Amino acid sequence: MDNLRLNVALLRRKVPNLTTAAKSVGLRPATVSNLCTGKIPVGRSEVRTIVALATLAECSLDDLIIRGEKVDMIETGIKTLDLFAPLAKGGTVGLVARYGMGQLVVLAEMFHRLRKAGYSTVLLSPEGEHPEVADILDEVDYVTETREVAYEIMASQGKTKNIAFAADRSHVLTGDIHSLQQKLEDIGIDSVTTFLVDLKGEAVDEDLPYGPLETLWQFDADLGARRMYPAVNPIYSTSSVLEGAHVDQHHLTIQQKAQKLLRRYRELRSIVQLNGLTKLPEVERATFQRGERLEAYLTQPFYVAEEYTGTKGEDVKLTDTLEDVRKILAGAYDSCEIDKLAYKGKLN
Repeated sequence: MDNLRLNVALLRRKVPNLTTAAKSVGLRPATVSNLCTGKIPVGRSEVRTIVALATLAECSLDDLIIRGEKVDMIETGIKTLDLFAPLAKGGTVGLVARYGMGQLVVLAEMFHRLRKAGYSTVLLSPEGEHPEVADILDEVDYVTETREVAYEIMASQGKTKNIAFAADRSHVLTGDIHSLQQKLEDIGIDSVTTFLVDLKGEAVDEDLPYGPLETLWQFDADLGARRMYPAVNPIYSTSSVLEGAHVDQHHLTIQQKAQKLLRRYRELRSIVQLNGLTKLPEVERATFQRGERLEAYLTQPFYVAEEYTGTKGEDVKLTDTLEDVRKILAGAYDSCEIDKLAYKGKLN
């Protein structure tokens, strides 16, 4: 049962407005979202949920459920993304953030890294005035004003190159992204990895702001306020890459242990802020301090921010991230000062 996953591309194509459709048949949009990203394994979901989705998509269960097909991961070199919510190659990732949380910085950094890896980068300009988009243009190969021009570029480039494509949620709401993805699929172009952002910051209040996704990066206001960048929530961000059959078991084990520690650390932070660290039992104090160190380690200097931070950008291989996190979880860095772990690459 671990090798089952939803055919997210089919759902995107068949049920563009999945939020409304899900509610109309008594499904919680959050449950559907978690099934799409793999946070809820298909094998553990209720039969009625899967049947309802198949009914909405007007397809058979065999069409809706994919068996044994591997979801390829794009290793980004960004520790928190590769560990907690890996990027699915050829899939769609939704960035969910309010204004000022750094989603465009993450997008610019992704484009920068993917260009170095040989990708072509394409941006469909957002509707309305958004001067902040200028901050990412240095990392964009093609900027287009219309869906039709974006299609022509990707139809041509996608035959020989991988493509990273970005668009604002306004184009999702008009149906442009759905139509574009359908046209590319019709001509056999499967080399496009799509990034969807929300420049108005409204997606935070929606259960399925972009429809079905392979990867979800949920930004965190508390991390942003404390300047712990990238401010991507390691607990609520998720990816279909992490379904049991599609990821190395060692990766999955480390990811789950790290999430468990961070979840408890966040609970303890509220207590410590109110009563102080000395009020915690010794065991909980150790958990809190280890969580502090893991959270600090997950920060990372970006290449696109070098001019502003004065710190050189860092790439970290997934194998190094897993080993560093394993050591932090095991207590190897309990005596290390927190600032020695923050905004570093691989640990020595």
